[in-house]
Amino acid sequence: MKIVLDPQIFHQQEYGGISRYYTEIFSIISRKENVELDIPIYATSNVYLNEDVHLNKKLKGVVLLIKTLNFFGISVRKKIKKGNERLFKKAMKQDYNLFVPTYYDTYFLESIGAKPFVLTVYDMIHELFPQYFDEMDMNSKNKLVLLEKATKIIAVSNNTKNDIVKIYPHIDASKIKVIYHGNSIKITPNCSVDLPLNYILFVGTRYNYKNFTFFINAIFELLKKDSSLHVVCAGGGEFSEDEIEHIRSLGLENQIIYKRFEENELGHFYQKARCFVFPSLYEGFGIPVLESMACGCPVILGNHSSFPEVAGEAGIYFDITKSEDLYEKVNFILNDANARNEFIQKGYKQVAKFDWEDAANKCLELYKKSI
Repeated sequence: MKIVLDPQIFHQQEYGGISRYYTEIFSIISRKENVELDIPIYATSNVYLNEDVHLNKKLKGVVLLIKTLNFFGISVRKKIKKGNERLFKKAMKQDYNLFVPTYYDTYFLESIGAKPFVLTVYDMIHELFPQYFDEMDMNSKNKLVLLEKATKIIAVSNNTKNDIVKIYPHIDASKIKVIYHGNSIKITPNCSVDLPLNYILFVGTRYNYKNFTFFINAIFELLKKDSSLHVVCAGGGEFSEDEIEHIRSLGLENQIIYKRFEENELGHFYQKARCFVFPSLYEGFGIPVLESMACGCPVILGNHSSFPEVAGEAGIYFDITKSEDLYEKVNFILNDANARNEFIQKGYKQVAKFDWEDAANKCLELYKKSI
């Protein structure tokens, strides 16, 4: 069985949950008997793919060449683009059994002809919250085309599957298989990270539906009462001018801080936090929920979308429409040491249910059925 793994997400992401997902799944699948994998990539800046010893054998020499050329100030963008195009055309001319797209660009359809393909849908955020996206954004339109043409569909949660069939009732629900993510995060030993002693953690992007402003406004009084309490925003880019102005208007510029992190440092952000708050209005799965539980950090999140499905009894839930409810839940976990430890233990138990090996085996089984 030969699978061609579409490279588009690896061109888009240096880091990111989707490229992490495909790297984890196909690192396992590539080691299975009677499976041949082709990833038509000449070069990529994606950290996961470059670091995976099972998937990057062909990339090692090219990565070294590109680093050398960059060191001497020689542009390699055109070389990489031509190399990627050449390898994709070559892959399409060879015999293979299945194509796996990694995102929603439909560019590959005319190249694969009648070959089967399996689409993974990570969420339906573009369809449910179109007001947060540019009118020129093609994700919804392209996703629908692929949903209709796909041989099989993987949904990352039951919530995502339900959203698909609710929004597009003409899509055959029987061709949608729910396969959960696994957990990738590890606590790297001997890793020093400069963090406050007392902080609430927020991870990732903060724009629109991620609900960061709601979160800050909800816990404002907690921060004002305790000057030693901080909010650490891990990743997601430096604060915007609007965010800086809002934080300054609350008088919290010394307590709400941004921290960039390397991949091997993130586990320490969770491990040292008093709690992790995930106030997002919607997630198709929510990988940070698993990360938090795996690192022994209580997670406070909304009782909606995929959250109850992923966090189970380990989640501390609040009503997303009530800021006072979020305030009460954060205050509760900060001040009740016994409850905090109880939820940490529940988190360890819950995260054990999510495993990449299990996910890869289920994906491979579905891939075989699609051929």
